[in-house]
Amino acid sequence: MYHQKNTSASMTSLVKKHATLVKRIAYHMIARLPHTVDVDDLIQAGMIGLLDAANNYNASQGASFETYAGIRIRGSMLDEIRRNDWAPRSVHKKARDIAEVIRDIEQKTGRHARDDEVAKNLGMTLEGYHQQLHDSAGYQVFSLAEFSDSDEVNARPITMALSEPVDSIQSDDFHKSLTEAIKTLPERERLLMNLYYNDELNLKEIGEVLGVSESRVSQIHSQTIIRLRSKLSNWLN
Repeated sequence: MYHQKNTSASMTSLVKKHATLVKRIAYHMIARLPHTVDVDDLIQAGMIGLLDAANNYNASQGASFETYAGIRIRGSMLDEIRRNDWAPRSVHKKARDIAEVIRDIEQKTGRHARDDEVAKNLGMTLEGYHQQLHDSAGYQVFSLAEFSDSDEVNARPITMALSEPVDSIQSDDFHKSLTEAIKTLPERERLLMNLYYNDELNLKEIGEVLGVSESRVSQIHSQTIIRLRSKLSNWLN
């Protein structure tokens, strides 16, 4: 009984100490989501992830609790977003169309596809293409999380474990392919990814670094995710 009380007290202490981590992750994530998503819903899902982390954390594995909890919190939020997918099919289709055009251009030219080339191949103006990127920006929320080699593995639900050895091998191979794909991104896009996902700057802060508007950062982020999807089409399809 003493052990149970002590364990419960430790869990409560961990949850209270890291509750602010849930809010920080939620507000970082909400910055690239449509206005229809409620940050309180993300926080609630994140608290479930935090509780799950407190229940399952094993210090002998080497990772700090904050690192481990961050992964579980993000995973829980992503699970919630998937369960309530708000993106109309047309948005998903247009994102796939953009990825296909980018892939075709880069395969033919051997260089990065320019915005004006992508727009032309899609039969739209450059302004229209940028608007499409803006429209799809919020719907890419779990795209990079699926790619991240430091966060939830392929954004699996936090309760799902790798069931077979081959799954682990495939996951490792995927992350190697992802690492190589990121290395081939244009310099500005690589910088944006590092600032957003590693340094956790918000869109406004990134805009100040890159010298562009917050809206333009959102467009570039969306295009970067789509470009990565085009490079990793064999895995994602």
